[in-house]
Amino acid sequence: MPLISVLMPAFNAEAFIAEAIQSILQQSFADFELIILNDGSTDQTSQIIDGFADHRIHKIDLQHNRGLVNARNQLVAAAKGRYIAFLDADDIAFPDRLQKQLTFLEAGAADLCGGKHFSLYQSTGRLKASKERYRDADIRALLAVYSPLCNPAVMGRAELFKKHPYQAGQASAEDYSLWQTLALEGYRFANLRDTLITYRVHGNQTTQVKNAETHSVFNQSRLRYLSGLGIAPELCPRPMGFFDRLKFALPFMWYLNQKIPGVSVNANYQIYSRFQVRGSRVWVPLTRLERLVVACIASLKGRG
Repeated sequence: MPLISVLMPAFNAEAFIAEAIQSILQQSFADFELIILNDGSTDQTSQIIDGFADHRIHKIDLQHNRGLVNARNQLVAAAKGRYIAFLDADDIAFPDRLQKQLTFLEAGAADLCGGKHFSLYQSTGRLKASKERYRDADIRALLAVYSPLCNPAVMGRAELFKKHPYQAGQASAEDYSLWQTLALEGYRFANLRDTLITYRVHGNQTTQVKNAETHSVFNQSRLRYLSGLGIAPELCPRPMGFFDRLKFALPFMWYLNQKIPGVSVNANYQIYSRFQVRGSRVWVPLTRLERLVVACIASLKGRG
């Protein structure tokens, strides 16, 4: 049985999938299976997969496209490894990615982990390094405003993915919703300080094509997560004026840090910024000072 199952959903990915597959086959850690689900592609994706002669590759071929949530769940169900790692068909794994995550997870410090990544903007060729939060408390807290884990860089114990499948109706935010479910169930998170993948940004991505729909699903997920933490929905982070921040933002920060002790000042600073309205540059020093003061007090409350 392979120690790691690498799961790769693919739909009309002929432009990038060969590089994605090659990046897994060239890993320094070799005890893995690579399961690729061709989700009803109408281009040359299937033929490109068939062009790789490696016994570790297993292919699932669907005749019709059934969507990303179904693809991810079908891949998880087929996985035989003790650990599951994700990589999308348009991304590139660094050669030591699997080894670094395996070493970290085998030490027992977390149940799943992501890591740093480069974003490659396909239209311009620009590379941008990600900025991550690495500790469990920070990741849990940041889930209240966005997804602090890059899905194709995540690896975790197989049983937690098999027990908690991706949910229908969460397309474009299926990973964000899953991390929130796992957080509420008490699983431990981490991000490695190592760069693990190159995440490709291009116009054909689901998140780029369905921005309005994605935004709506993300908002619904946020409200469910806050409800699970016992925080009232009217406190949900959103831009508002100074006096409204006193009424809504401050209670939110106190409650969040009581529910999730140990959140860093930097993470609280990032969360509180979601309540502030962008205005004239004249006010920037004051808004930053306000942000810092609230973040420091919130972190102290979480430790008390």
